[in-house]
Amino acid sequence: MSQGDSLNRKKFVVTGASGLIGTSLVDHLRSGGADVVRLVRREAKYSDEFRWDPYEGTIDDGALEGADAVIHLSGAGIGDGRWTSNRKQVLYDSRIVTTRTIAEHISQMDNPPEVFVSQSAIGIYGSRGDEMLTEESSWGPDDDFLASLTADWEQAADPARQAGIRVVHPRTGLVLAREADLINRLLPIFKAGLGGPIGDGSQWWSWVTLRDVVGALSFMAESSVDGPVNLVAPEPVTQGEFADALADALGRPSVVPVPKFAMKLALGAEKARGIGLSSTRASSQKLQDAGYEFLDVDIRRALEEMLEDQISRPDPVRG
Repeated sequence: MSQGDSLNRKKFVVTGASGLIGTSLVDHLRSGGADVVRLVRREAKYSDEFRWDPYEGTIDDGALEGADAVIHLSGAGIGDGRWTSNRKQVLYDSRIVTTRTIAEHISQMDNPPEVFVSQSAIGIYGSRGDEMLTEESSWGPDDDFLASLTADWEQAADPARQAGIRVVHPRTGLVLAREADLINRLLPIFKAGLGGPIGDGSQWWSWVTLRDVVGALSFMAESSVDGPVNLVAPEPVTQGEFADALADALGRPSVVPVPKFAMKLALGAEKARGIGLSSTRASSQKLQDAGYEFLDVDIRRALEEMLEDQISRPDPVRG
């Protein structure tokens, strides 16, 4: 059965539908024939929108009725702003409170959806050097903000799990897309020939392209996979390898390292450790064993295709 056939006439409810992943996911599901409802926190403007207020614990009547799957992508941007105490609370509440609200609502339905796909992240493992991390690996330490945040994020889905609903947690790695914030921040630096590894570049970056995130989320909703699932490409790379691949994709050198102290000054020590300096080498074997076939497995080819219009080529020789 083709994906279009499998999605046809199914109802998906999506939160975070206006974000980078959510926008692409909604388009993908609809192209396969699915009926997609978007939960929004503002007043609903369109026929496919229903309002919800996770902090009040309310969801408009009818939003979840007849849903086959709920895909929950809400959450404030980890990379936005410095990690002040107020910002940390925003990051926490935007994940835990929203997840708990959805989970509690669907757990109380007479006819709940078959599956609750609730976003997560590989940050749950913390920084682990060269260790290959699977879904069976332990969580990071309690004093690691991202690890403890992500652990609580997954546990917030417990009401749905306890109600017998299949719950999937896509532990997503570094998402690569032309529109992604990270790529847009790095492009001007690397195009100017000033890009390079962060520190010694030995820390592992587990990456995945946007189109594989979208394809895998749809696959998770349709397959029987459950529990945590590392959503990363099969071949993680070191940060130094990533820097080289990005520079090559742009036709520029990668020779200017970014000192660790500069990262800490720019982002704050805790955020720098949690993002740029953290080493997370995650395995995608569970997702592959479940039957998902990645579209992008080579970092160089993925970046070259993504940034083809940005390549800096030498001027032609004039006769």
